Amino acid sequence: MSLRQIAAQLQEALKEVPDISEVAIIGGRPREIGVEIDPAALAARDLDPLVVQQALQRANTRTGALRIVSGNRSTRVESGSWPESADDIGRVVVGHVAGAPVHVSDVAAVRDQGGEPTSYVVQHPDAGASYPAVTLSIAKRPGTNATTLTEAVTRKIDTVRGYHLPSDLQISITRDYGATADRKSNELLYHMFLAVVSVSLLIWFVLGLRESAIVLTAIPVTLGLTLFVFYLYGYTLNRITLFALIFSIGILVDDAIVVVENIVRHARLAGPLARLDEVAVRAVDEVGNPTILATLAVIAAILPMAFVGGLMGPYMRPIPVGASAAMVFSLIVAFVVTPWTAVRLLGRSHAPVHDREDRLTALYRRAMAQLIARPRVRWGFLGLVTVLLLGAVALVPLRLVTVKMLPFDNKSELQVVVRMPEDTPLETTAGVAAALADVVLADEAVDSVQTYTGTAAPYTFNGLVRHYFLRQDANMADLQVVLVDQDERSEQSHDIAKRLRVSLRPLAEQLGATLQTVEVPPGPPVLQTLVAEVYGPDPARREDLARQVRDVFEATAGVVDVDWYVDAERPKWRYTLDEERAAAAGVDAASVSAVLQMVGAGAPAGLLVDPAAREPVPVVLRLPRHDRGSLDAVDAIRLGTRAPTAIGDLATLTRSNEAQSVYHKNLLPVTYVTGDVAGDIESPVYAILEMNRTLSTITFPEGYALDIFNAQQPFDSTRYAMKWDGEWHITYEVFRDLGLAFAAVLILIYVLVVGWFQSFTTPLAIMLAIPFSLVGILPAHALLGAFFSATSMIGFIAGAGIVVRNSIILVDFIELRLKEGMPLAEAVVDAGAVRFRPMAMTAAAVIVGAGVILFDPIFQGLAISLMAGEVASLFLSRVTVPIAYFLTHRSAVVA
Repeated sequence: MSLRQIAAQLQEALKEVPDISEVAIIGGRPREIGVEIDPAALAARDLDPLVVQQALQRANTRTGALRIVSGNRSTRVESGSWPESADDIGRVVVGHVAGAPVHVSDVAAVRDQGGEPTSYVVQHPDAGASYPAVTLSIAKRPGTNATTLTEAVTRKIDTVRGYHLPSDLQISITRDYGATADRKSNELLYHMFLAVVSVSLLIWFVLGLRESAIVLTAIPVTLGLTLFVFYLYGYTLNRITLFALIFSIGILVDDAIVVVENIVRHARLAGPLARLDEVAVRAVDEVGNPTILATLAVIAAILPMAFVGGLMGPYMRPIPVGASAAMVFSLIVAFVVTPWTAVRLLGRSHAPVHDREDRLTALYRRAMAQLIARPRVRWGFLGLVTVLLLGAVALVPLRLVTVKMLPFDNKSELQVVVRMPEDTPLETTAGVAAALADVVLADEAVDSVQTYTGTAAPYTFNGLVRHYFLRQDANMADLQVVLVDQDERSEQSHDIAKRLRVSLRPLAEQLGATLQTVEVPPGPPVLQTLVAEVYGPDPARREDLARQVRDVFEATAGVVDVDWYVDAERPKWRYTLDEERAAAAGVDAASVSAVLQMVGAGAPAGLLVDPAAREPVPVVLRLPRHDRGSLDAVDAIRLGTRAPTAIGDLATLTRSNEAQSVYHKNLLPVTYVTGDVAGDIESPVYAILEMNRTLSTITFPEGYALDIFNAQQPFDSTRYAMKWDGEWHITYEVFRDLGLAFAAVLILIYVLVVGWFQSFTTPLAIMLAIPFSLVGILPAHALLGAFFSATSMIGFIAGAGIVVRNSIILVDFIELRLKEGMPLAEAVVDAGAVRFRPMAMTAAAVIVGAGVILFDPIFQGLAISLMAGEVASLFLSRVTVPIAYFLTHRSAVVA
């Protein structure tokens, strides 16, 4: 039994597992009955190959339309038979010579064997070692838990081993997304646990054990309600939703911290004899309205991100949806659960008599007093803040902070896509793939390699977008590279990919192969990192323009894996039938085509009926292998029923070229040029900016320069133009939509604050603090060498909501002091001192909550933005906002 037949047995067994949607077999040689005709034996009997094909087709027919009714019973009557073995095929009569029957076995060799190889799948466990393999690709149904399904598949394989499968058969799991999902989810759940414990320990350290217990009760309640919202929205528990929960932890404790800290402060002021329930009501009432407004401001900052369009939208949407739901629930919990828990846990004896400020608060009070009282110091501080902000923003154009849609993820696999010249035979391509696999296996970070020649490797969502499932030609191969487990290596998969690209290049150039090193993207897949779409009316001129664009790609530093969607010229031969001679011989064009099919892929002539077979067993007619490499053998084949004549005498052989592939996008003819980036700056943004300077110099005889588009296709199809696509297109869409969302955030926050404070200037003082978080965010990205990515932008926008939240509560306290009759200067200083401690705790909670994802390759930018932004806001905006309020309101107070 061949590997393919064993795989078919296993495929049937695996289909019994619930929640499997598809099991596909890749590689191997399917069983077939090969009928290799002997042209000389046919010619000696005045027969041609078509007679054999027609005889086999007739022998493979069974009809059962007749029913006889007799004795009150209906009986079915059939005619014909199905061949059930190779011997049955050999006994089929194809004609008569001198009254004697001619069987298939008289004019052909009949073999029950594997079909002609159209692809090769090979397992390479070590350098120099290789074993033929067959791959089973298993897909799950939507909504199925991948971890549970992979465990069920493993159990099923164990149950059929020794029954359907040989006991010594080696089965290797080369891709297990269930195990990957399980590892990622467990890691994130552990990070979530660390975040909850860290925030609780922080509050314990600052406020006390009982206060931390109060806040700790708010976290699971809020997270549980947020998970319920995810369930209502149909979100599964995946990497994005878990990150949304971790992202929310540092924010959702803010309301509880504000309420608990204010209850503790009021309890200390009231003394041990005061009733704690009355103190709690008074404390909540004091911060209630500004806390509601501040929470709405945070939601206004986060929720617009849910409306990001394009492919990135579904990836990002759980974050704003989950965070907004968490904020709503945290507000409810802070007003209902937190005061009730505080009254039960704090107790009357817990409140000390004296209210004593800590050293940090006292330091803040002294510094603010100097800034308010001394104009020169105040303006010097504001000037310093402005200089710091401009210096931080300057890091972007100086390329000390690089912009990228999503950073590189750390995966357990890579793929090397191989393309040889179009006329390369299958066996040569397989040899090249094996040689490349040996080079890959020499890397210590590689565990094993599977090569797929003439067929595509099991494709992912990335391969679906890149159309890898269409790679079925003999000149194409895939190397599926399995890396060492992440726990056993210190390098990320991207660094390994860069190293493999360099080590493979010399051998690829020597063998004439074009390579692309493909990494599984962390977000939406694209056709390629760099994609230039070349448009124009004339195919030849468009190809020439695409060649110029390709040359620019190859000449740009850092641009690698350059390729284009233009086929090389491939010769072909065509038989042109002489109609008069063919008519005299009784031959038509279809007969010649049928014989040519026998020479090539083989001509099907029916199916073998074998109840034990798990795949169809075709009966295929072919010429012997030694006659397939020459057209002279085809010319010598005789056809015809009246006067058998050689094909060479009936048709003329002419040479031409294969037609080129034609590509369209939205019905516009297009030629693609693709590439990747690998170098010091691995963001496509900077490579595109560099290439645009060269591409803009291209001119046309019509008197215009090359039009370069970023977001939309050219409208005028009569002009030659180019559009950037690939990762740049998603980057442009994401940052554009996030920018629009941020603009909507500013408008919503301004409207909310105006409605609450009944002032058009107060919101400006509050929102002045938003850009100051960049003083921490951008330098932190530069120091850590991290990309400013889409997740970084999410962190910046969310941080803006937190900054506005604290500023609202701070300004509300200032106005509360003013209503109590306190002078403006003293009210500004006192409100800042009173609110500095809870604001510092909020910032610390956000930093601790985000710190657990600081080293995650995807969400590192979000953690950096939240942490560094909160640090900068704590030391800049908490001082700048009171100063701005003082400057904008002192004239009104004087009047």
